[in-house]
Formats: sequence, structure tokens, C-alpha cells
Amino acid sequence: MPGTLRTARPRAQLRQGRNDWYRISNNAGTGPAVVHIYDEIGYWGVTAADFVRDLAGVRASEIELHLNSPGGEIFDGIAIMNALRSHPATVTTYVDSLAASIASVIAMGGDRVVMAPNSQMMIHEASSIEIGNAADMRKMADLLDLQSDNIASVYAAKAGGDVAEWRARMTAETWYTAEEAVVAGLADEVSSVHSITEANSPQDLSWDLSIFNYAGRDAAPNPLDALGRSPTAEPEPADAVQDEAPAAEPPAAEQPAEAEPLEPLIALTPEPDPWADMVAHFAAAPADPWAALTAHFATPTSPERGDQSKEDA
Repeated sequence: MPGTLRTARPRAQLRQGRNDWYRISNNAGTGPAVVHIYDEIGYWGVTAADFVRDLAGVRASEIELHLNSPGGEIFDGIAIMNALRSHPATVTTYVDSLAASIASVIAMGGDRVVMAPNSQMMIHEASSIEIGNAADMRKMADLLDLQSDNIASVYAAKAGGDVAEWRARMTAETWYTAEEAVVAGLADEVSSVHSITEANSPQDLSWDLSIFNYAGRDAAPNPLDALGRSPTAEPEPADAVQDEAPAAEPPAAEQPAEAEPLEPLIALTPEPDPWADMVAHFAAAPADPWAALTAHFATPTSPERGDQSKEDA
């Protein structure tokens, strides 16, 4: 059994009971037509079929759309936004108090979006209640992702950025003050004077916002903090940053001089010279025959040899 697709979780109940869900006045074309959506979108509140039928009867050239709604049905809200965009009149959206969930998408149907002082806007992911098996749950999860991408594209078309950036803000459930909505690009200005008059203002409504992750902007993180950036962070002064001198590189160690290779001490044997051998006897001193004959006289006779001579005599 498929669940009802919504951007609010359970219904954001009125503490004072339900009031008229919308009202269109001065639609005869004699001045701006004034439209109030001061209820939940869908269920027993504003439905697309009722709203689109009555909006089609407006002949005025200008429409002032006043919003104070906690959100509701996705498909009804998108149908209302598209009906406003396709109307030939110039539409100005006034967020009188709260434009949360799918009501923030309806606000994008105006040619201009004006935030009243102290008003708020909230964006978050689509959610649903589903009953069924695992396949039913997976199918619903895919449908929720598809619708969240669709809603994110509406914010991106108004404020700039891409779908992924706005999905991140939606996942964080981001609340904006009037001024923050202008800075984010979701609104064009904050009105200096509240646009609601006593004659055309519906009964004041008080919403029970406890069904959301945060019960209003005061309880929610700063819109920039939701994306991990702090709006109060200031860059460090330039003179406070000291340029550190690069660490001196240690001197390169001196490499020992390479010793010259010692020549091997090798005893060289001269190569034989056959010619020198042949003439060597010519260079030798001539033999002395007389010296050879008298050599024994120059040799002393040993005593033993002398004694032996006497005996022999």
C-alpha cells in the first residue's frame, strides 16, 4: 500500500484548530488580487484542485500571494507553484510568517519573493509513511529521492547553484531568517513594513513545529554551519602569518679524493735479442795466454801442500 508523499513528517497541527485554508480576494481585476495560504497543504488544508480552480478565475494583472504554512503534500504544492507561474499576472510572494517544507516551494512560484520582518523559511528532504514489504520500501525510497531532486532543482533555479548543493541543505533541514533567505538567494528582499493589513489578514495561526528536527530558526544551526562552514570565521591577518625561512640545508659532506690507481710493480723481462747473442764474443776482452801460464805462480801454496812436497823430495 503506497504511502502519502509529503515534505512534512506528521501533520504540523494547529494549536488553535483549523481555519479557512486559503482565500482569494479582489479577483475582479480592479487592483491586485490578494491570495492567502494560511494552512497545511493537502489533507484537510489547501488542495491543488481547489486552489487551481479558483486561481483560474482571477483576472487581475497582479497577484499578491501571502504565505504562512508548515508545508504538506508534495504533489499538491508543486501543482500550486506551477499554477502561479503559469498565470499571466505578475505574482509577488510575501512570506508573512513561515514558509516551511513544500510551502517554501510554493513561494518560488512568485516573480519576486519578499520576506516579512522576523519571518522564516525552511527546506528539507521529502518524507513519507509507507506500509509494505522490502520491495515497497525500496520503491518509495527511489520516489523520495526523485522528488527531493525535483524540489532541489526549484531552489537552484531561483537561487543558483546545483541540485547536489541544495540536496545537502535539504538533508540538513536548513532554517533561514528573513535576512538569511535573501543572502541564500531564496528571497529577493525583506520588507520594511509588514504587508498584512487588518482588513485582509486571516486569524493568527500558531503552528506546532515539534514534528520537525528543529522547532524553528532559533533552535536550528546557522544555514552555513549546516554545510560545514562558519559565517563568523575570519581569515587570519596577513601580518600575523610569519614567513618561516626555509631550513638551511646541511653542507654536503666532502667526498675523499679518489686515490690514483697504483701501477702494478711487475718485473719486466727483456725480450731475447738473438743478434746480441751472436756478437757477444766480439765484445768480450781477449784472453791473455801469458796470464794463464803464470797464474799458478801467483797462487800461494797451502802449508799442508808444502809439507807434502818435502816428504816427496
